Amino acid sequence: MRVVFLAPVYPPEMIEYARGLAEVGAAVYGVGETPRDALPGRLRPYLHDYLHVPRIMTEDDVIDRVTAWLRGVSVDRVVANWEPLVILAARIRERWGLPGMSVDTVTAFRDKQLMKERVAAAGLRVPKSRRVRTESETLAAAEELGYPLIVKPIAGAGSADTYKVESRTELDGILVKMRGVGEASCEEYIDGEEFTFDAVSRGGIPAYENIAQYLPKPLEMRSLEWVSPIILTVRDMAHPRLAGGVALGRNVLKALGMGDGFTHMEWFLTPKGEAVFGEIGCRPGGAHLVDQMNYTSDIDLFREWARVVCWGTFEAPTTRLYNAGIIFKRAIGHGTIARIEGLGDWLRMCGDSVVEEKLLRPGTPRRNWKNTLLSDGHVLVRHPDWAEAHRMCVAAATGIRMYAEP
Repeated sequence: MRVVFLAPVYPPEMIEYARGLAEVGAAVYGVGETPRDALPGRLRPYLHDYLHVPRIMTEDDVIDRVTAWLRGVSVDRVVANWEPLVILAARIRERWGLPGMSVDTVTAFRDKQLMKERVAAAGLRVPKSRRVRTESETLAAAEELGYPLIVKPIAGAGSADTYKVESRTELDGILVKMRGVGEASCEEYIDGEEFTFDAVSRGGIPAYENIAQYLPKPLEMRSLEWVSPIILTVRDMAHPRLAGGVALGRNVLKALGMGDGFTHMEWFLTPKGEAVFGEIGCRPGGAHLVDQMNYTSDIDLFREWARVVCWGTFEAPTTRLYNAGIIFKRAIGHGTIARIEGLGDWLRMCGDSVVEEKLLRPGTPRRNWKNTLLSDGHVLVRHPDWAEAHRMCVAAATGIRMYAEP
């Protein structure tokens, strides 16, 4: 089994997927912008070979270079788990006649308007939305949909450049900020709690499913600096409140023609109990969400994803043992981390439930919280009882404080 894996270095968790491929018996041919001599030492044992390309986003150039590099080599799979590259992987598959999702199928996982249209065509609830390319189109869509509304890039990832707009005055200001965005989705604002539906699928049928709750909603995580974002996986997937979300997730996979691999979907649970589609990507969730799923079930989904895409099998147990919560911390102030308060008390309170503590240490430059949800590090806990796991997460969010100084 020979597998071309795009961007095995970035984001950093891609190294784990390269490991998974190697551990299930694949010869991994990596392709990326990192020069060969700068590849992380941890990655090197998992690569059979590697091609350095000048710009991984320049699709036609990458396709030509990879085709020339592997001429005469029988390749079985081409995969990518970083969202900006999933269409490139599909284009290579189509050029080489390899199995996997087509460009048309993958495009619906990238183009937020197209995905909503296809999901809605399957009879599933989606926010009302319009594709907009100009300021006048955005103003017209806002007039039609009404306020509040959401404006976000058609091909964005996460909550980057995503805005909740309450009025025409606010929209005028947002339009200035989004002048570099070629296409956007202007959509109905859905009031409710926000969850994920994550899956590793074989032929579009989930072999492993996960639901996690965002606390608070991602848009608030990205816009309020003082917030310590929490993502908490749910042990009890059979809870009646979540039934609509599970059914929605499975039906969305069918509607979009999912094949083999990871998907990360976001959905809303309204105060009336309605499950409403948000968006989906044919790639794993970021921000250590796969690590959380691994802690939830005591398995290795990096390896199981690789087993699915290479051999079409999933061998790990799917029993959910814990609720696993990650809490991202943001330092108060600017410059370098000066001190951490409350960590010791929190660690003693949680005891063996703490599975990771990876906060930046004093002397480390503070990260730009607007550029990364990872912020200034995280702590991760797990517990079989939801209320207890939630309590520990909130205690970390409110009781641990980091300070930065120039």
